[in-house]
Amino acid sequence: MMLERLVTKYIKASEKVFTDLTVSKATINVDREKIEEVIEQAKRYLEDAKYYQKKDKFEIGLASISYCEGLLDALRLLGVIEISWPTRK
Repeated sequence: MMLERLVTKYIKASEKVFTDLTVSKATINVDREKIEEVIEQAKRYLEDAKYYQKKDKFEIGLASISYCEGLLDALRLLGVIEISWPTRK
């Protein structure tokens, strides 16, 4: 099923990003505690995606992993974390 493969792909990519994630040392206007809260929320969305994947609820899993990626990208765009998404081979 196409949706199942998408969810699996995004989950694996997000897990890799969390492994390599580093918080920027540059001066920022966002409290570090708040950055950590957003990172923890993204991790919860990742866990939700994995849970729904196991339950064969791929639409919900895809939505959850999309939220995870969105939060990580927002932090990256703010310049408060450094990440790189795995590229397709």
